[in-house]
Amino acid sequence: MAEEMHIVLRNYGKIDPLKIDDYLNAGGYDSLNKARSMDRSDLINEVKAANLRGRGGAGFNCGTKWNFAYQTEADQKYVICNADEGEPGTYKDRLVMEGDPHTLLEGMAICGYAIGATKGFIYCRGEYPQSVNTLKQAIAQAEERGLLGDFSLEVRQGAGAYVCGEETALIESIEGRRGEPRIKPPYPPISGLWGKPTIVNNVETFANIPSIVTNGAAWFSGIGTPFYPGTKVVTLTGDVVNRTFFEVPTDTTIREIIYDFGGGIRDGKKFKAVQIGGTSGAFIPEANLDTIIGFDHMVSIGACLGSGAVFVLDETRDLVDVAAKIAKFFSHESCGKCAPCREGTVRLQDLLDKINDNRGNSSDLALLNKLGRVMSYSCFCGLGQAAPIPVLTAIEHFPADYAAKLG
Repeated sequence: MAEEMHIVLRNYGKIDPLKIDDYLNAGGYDSLNKARSMDRSDLINEVKAANLRGRGGAGFNCGTKWNFAYQTEADQKYVICNADEGEPGTYKDRLVMEGDPHTLLEGMAICGYAIGATKGFIYCRGEYPQSVNTLKQAIAQAEERGLLGDFSLEVRQGAGAYVCGEETALIESIEGRRGEPRIKPPYPPISGLWGKPTIVNNVETFANIPSIVTNGAAWFSGIGTPFYPGTKVVTLTGDVVNRTFFEVPTDTTIREIIYDFGGGIRDGKKFKAVQIGGTSGAFIPEANLDTIIGFDHMVSIGACLGSGAVFVLDETRDLVDVAAKIAKFFSHESCGKCAPCREGTVRLQDLLDKINDNRGNSSDLALLNKLGRVMSYSCFCGLGQAAPIPVLTAIEHFPADYAAKLG
């Protein structure tokens, strides 16, 4: 792991997350004090110049998003941390929340100062009780010391809805309604929580902010790939020797992640495919392993970096069977708001189950392709739009797996 570079995880394993003095002795909250000495617009421009792009999957420039909220006049503004980490195989946010919670609080407080918000919420996955308890203790410690100033923080727990990882569905949930995505525009920085300007960023995004404020935009933008600078926390699972996590510059290649950090394929078997970005990610063949993990480079091969989850499959894995299980997951998690997703995810599952049971034919395969394309541009939010990606990329790159099961 010598090639790791720790920014988000700089304190992980080095401090006691339940002792605020450990964080303060490591320079904690110095960045917040520095930020408060800066003009708000200068602070936002610094974050914008760093080109920190969202680490939750969308890849939008963080400073640009903050600027929208800053320029919108309102009597109240909000900062929300999206900690609804629902992608299978992803646990990067939990590492921060349980290993260095004050980094998250400091990043959110800096954002609050920058846009003029006095209230923040951390929307945490309901299946993370330890994270919730750690965060609540950290908030209490920071407030007792007066470190957050007039910025107050509250933890809200999700109820197990995967769709609440989408920012407007998350906002609906905080407001006490069923988690369903909203029509956009308006976007949250203009009209978000209770109709007020709201910044929603991922845990990993906020955790980068203190280091950017301390070290400057030029330092951060010089790390990794210029178009998606900095580092990425990667969680590695599947058929690899080392199932682990690490933080690497964004110009690291997929091959390096699997064979250097992951130690290669388990039990001497051969590589078959890798899925990056969580369950909605594309299946990537061996021919693309030398692609770097930066956001735009991944898009160029029809894939996405997403949450940074890397799921490796060896030569013995049946991608039709894997795709069928993924389709079942999306069918269960669809909120049902729009017909293309509500009906499409069920039909994807039905067709894949049929093919997986050796009852399918070539017309079913053609229908899968057509249905997937329609869903990708007609579904209301990212859940339905991304649900067909694993299916379509498996058909494209691994047709033999499907052909072996067609009558």
